[in-house]
Amino acid sequence: MSKKLGIGVIGLGRLGSSYAKYFTGRIAGAALVAVSDVNESAAESLAAELGISKRYGRYQDLIADEEVEGVVIVSPTSTHKEIVCEAAKHRKAIFCEKPLSISLAEARAMLITVEETGVFFQMGFMRRFDKGYLAAKRRIEEGVIGTPVVFKSSSRDPFRPSLEYLDPAHSGGLIIDCGIHDLDLARWFMGDIASVYSIGGTLAYPEMKSIGDIDNAITSLYFVSGSLGVIDLSRNGVYGYDIRTEILGTEGTLKIGYLRETPILVMTKDGITHDTVPYFTERFEQAYVTQLQDFVGNVLQDKPPAVTCADGVAALQASAAATLSFKENRPVKIQGDKIL
Repeated sequence: MSKKLGIGVIGLGRLGSSYAKYFTGRIAGAALVAVSDVNESAAESLAAELGISKRYGRYQDLIADEEVEGVVIVSPTSTHKEIVCEAAKHRKAIFCEKPLSISLAEARAMLITVEETGVFFQMGFMRRFDKGYLAAKRRIEEGVIGTPVVFKSSSRDPFRPSLEYLDPAHSGGLIIDCGIHDLDLARWFMGDIASVYSIGGTLAYPEMKSIGDIDNAITSLYFVSGSLGVIDLSRNGVYGYDIRTEILGTEGTLKIGYLRETPILVMTKDGITHDTVPYFTERFEQAYVTQLQDFVGNVLQDKPPAVTCADGVAALQASAAATLSFKENRPVKIQGDKIL
């Protein structure tokens, strides 16, 4: 690619800072031209580290910058709607991290804006770009395991993030913040979800009750096809970062993911041991790079987005239904754009 897409990154937390760094050498066809964060010293520090001159405290100023052609949004979920709408107004290509929003109504309004303006919009669900998940998708499409009939997925963090991060007012809570990845995969592998039923509790970190969030949840799924699914989520997988999925088909089964980070077993008279995956950056770094490369390539080559805004709305709707199910202790149906 001879032309480079001018990129502006909004939100410079742990993931946003990593994204900015990826755009300074690991993403072909892209050039990082600006960064923005409400913490202006953080923006100034990262800009200096990466050798770029433009850093903004206000995201509006970054979006208005004519050098910025693609806006990458990695800010808190509660800010996504206003930033997406501003970027769409300026006809910028948009990449937005998950979840699309905390509010389903806001997410649908974002979809309308994207469709009405016709801007390029790609949703960030990096697991779709992980080598294992991509290989599984191909095997299913090739018919290797026959018809998929049961979906099982686990997402377990080794420890809880800060209470500030976990606050449902900003993150949406465990099922939306964490479980949305699994629910997106469920849709990707198995098709539309017909109903969900969730149970959960604050079992490992009692302090999370102060913000109204839970640390463990299990969601059962019924798919429109009649297939079944189950997702378990945990903030206290103390042994490591454990992300795995199993898809049972009529002619075979696929298992995706791994727990051992380094390919070595230590075998002594005391037992056999191995290490575990530390956290999400180690497990999915290449998937993050691959999805950003896909975004840039799609924009430059005028291809459709690999993961659409509508995918983001659908995953959020399933997450919102699963959250409602937990809160009301009942099965919740998903019919079209309604949660019943």
